[in-house]
Amino acid sequence: MSRWVWKYARKSCGEQTATFRAMGKRTLSSLVTGSLLLALPFIFLGSGGAIEKGSATDAVKRTVDRVMQILSDETLKQPDRVQERRELVEAAANQLVNYEEMGKRALGRQWKTLSAEERQEFVRLFRQFLSRTYGGKFEEYSGEKVRYLGERLKGNFAEVRTKFISSKLEVPMDFRLLWETGRWGVYDIVVDGVSLVKNYRAQFSRIIRHSSYQALLEKLKKKTDIQADLTKTP
Repeated sequence: MSRWVWKYARKSCGEQTATFRAMGKRTLSSLVTGSLLLALPFIFLGSGGAIEKGSATDAVKRTVDRVMQILSDETLKQPDRVQERRELVEAAANQLVNYEEMGKRALGRQWKTLSAEERQEFVRLFRQFLSRTYGGKFEEYSGEKVRYLGERLKGNFAEVRTKFISSKLEVPMDFRLLWETGRWGVYDIVVDGVSLVKNYRAQFSRIIRHSSYQALLEKLKKKTDIQADLTKTP
């Protein structure tokens, strides 16, 4: 892939490491690449009644094509439309990602101890954290392409294997999806063998173990507030 993808897919992300130092020195550098995928929308045709359980690959392909259309739209690259572009990407992510499943897996054992209200609070914070941390990284997109390599299906779970390709590099990227409530939703992204969910679970568990669950929430809130301030300026 292009330099921006490779940089974040293979190197430590200094911004994340500085903010989440208590989470450990190693941060999932590929998450910025993953942010592109977190923004891929899923558009279902028709309304009312049951939706047919179609191919997970088809779902991913439709969403990838749509997000790349947004990122390639020259009219949305104007300075006065940067925020609009970010909002379109965020709205797309909200349609694709199964934030509850992703949050549950990222939190690990702690999830079982939470009440329904506490789970909702965590998912809301985790969703805001992902959106505000990686939303601005789309400005570095430079026309990467996607090759679809295959799909593995087991019950309501699927894994779609792809490669993101530029003129210089190819980066393996796998989408893990769950069929639930009539749609395929991404709950994990694996970039060059590194799982987004497993990385966050290790970091979150470390904070909870050495401090507390409340400390984790405070760190997520702080990080989200900082990124919200940064994204106010294009």
